[in-house]
Amino acid sequence: MNKGKVKFFNDAKGFGFIKDDESNQEYFVHVTGLIDEIRENDDVTFELKEGKRGLNAVNVKRI
Repeated sequence: MNKGKVKFFNDAKGFGFIKDDESNQEYFVHVTGLIDEIRENDDVTFELKEGKRGLNAVNVKRI
């Protein structure tokens, strides 16, 4: 499991980005990959899965 912080999330459009704490990489997250509801600046854990345009954050949970 990776740890990170929600940098941006748009409820209306159902997507956003999570910044990984260790690598500082940003990963796309879609509402279908969420376990918990998230908001900007939430600390989260997540897994990575290959998507159409690179790695996506999935199984996203608030800490």
